[in-house]
Amino acid sequence: MFIVEMKKYILQLNKLKERSNYRVLPDKKSEGLIDLSSNDYLGINHNSTLHQKFFLSFCQESHFGSGSSRLLGANLNLHSKLESFIAESYNAEGAIFFNSGYHANIGVLSSIPDNKDLIIADKLIHASVIDGARLSRADFVRYKHLDYDHLEQLLIIKRGYYDKVFIVSETVFSMDGDVADIKRLVELREKYGCFLYLDEAHAVGVRGINGLGCAEEYNSIQDVDFIVGTFGKALASVGAYVVCKHIFKEYLINFSRSFIYTTALPPINMAWSLFIFEYMQTMKDEREKLKNMSIWFGTMLNTGSKNHIIPFIVGSSEKALNLSKHLFSNGYNVLPVRHPTVPKGLARLRFSLNAGINCNQLLYIYQLLNEYYS
Repeated sequence: MFIVEMKKYILQLNKLKERSNYRVLPDKKSEGLIDLSSNDYLGINHNSTLHQKFFLSFCQESHFGSGSSRLLGANLNLHSKLESFIAESYNAEGAIFFNSGYHANIGVLSSIPDNKDLIIADKLIHASVIDGARLSRADFVRYKHLDYDHLEQLLIIKRGYYDKVFIVSETVFSMDGDVADIKRLVELREKYGCFLYLDEAHAVGVRGINGLGCAEEYNSIQDVDFIVGTFGKALASVGAYVVCKHIFKEYLINFSRSFIYTTALPPINMAWSLFIFEYMQTMKDEREKLKNMSIWFGTMLNTGSKNHIIPFIVGSSEKALNLSKHLFSNGYNVLPVRHPTVPKGLARLRFSLNAGINCNQLLYIYQLLNEYYS
């Protein structure tokens, strides 16, 4: 029986290889290349001056382990300081810190909605939202991507059958780089008496005058019930936060399994996150540079996206792999994105721009793409 089961797994893996969808962990060969696959949008991860400044300021916090969950003794002063500073930055009642964006999304959505509620999410929402909704006892439906008329049709039909409805969307979508209509989502929240939940993972650091995301950019922070931001992307750290009312923070501390049953992040990580969240808000020049560069490169590639995430759709997974290798051999690390992350036939290279690169480096990519297709 054991051998038969092993053959099943081998067969499934071989099918992935045949379709060019087999995944392997990237090796160190990409070191030294211009990296356009990471989410280091502000270039913080390679800013050695900033790193040195941090270590000079926070060397006393350089412990490398926490030893337990926050509820069992590892609730550090740094955790409280960071949560208070995040809440203060958003002018919100409270904020709660999770170990990752995945922990945050599954933690909130699996605990706060119950069996009398509905979660209604954008079709292209992140996998962690889908997993959180599935873990909850709530009903779960999705509306067509960025189609707010469809969302309203669903609300008209379903709103009366549920105690609470949670509208869930990313702000900057991670695979297409397109942006949700925050104002329309707020209007629907108010019109139908819903909670609005925004995942700002790819917007924090990049959008808004202080880098707090699209809700800040559109002056809508106070109209959003749950704002999720991550440290693992533009902020070059680890962990995530949820900005919400204080009552929801208390509820999550008591009922969110991904918060309760996980070891707290080490003090040195928390110290860096506090340091960089404060510093990030001053990086207005980097945000402006990234914005202008994104518009320029997106226009040049004619992809439809003029944000810092620019998808270059090539079709098959095999084509995406080959084009990625072509750029790799010329000094650029741009990994292919394939099914099931994106639909079949829409495999792509996803250019994740960052403030540390320049237009000449991007112009050379444009030349390489023309060379490949000529």
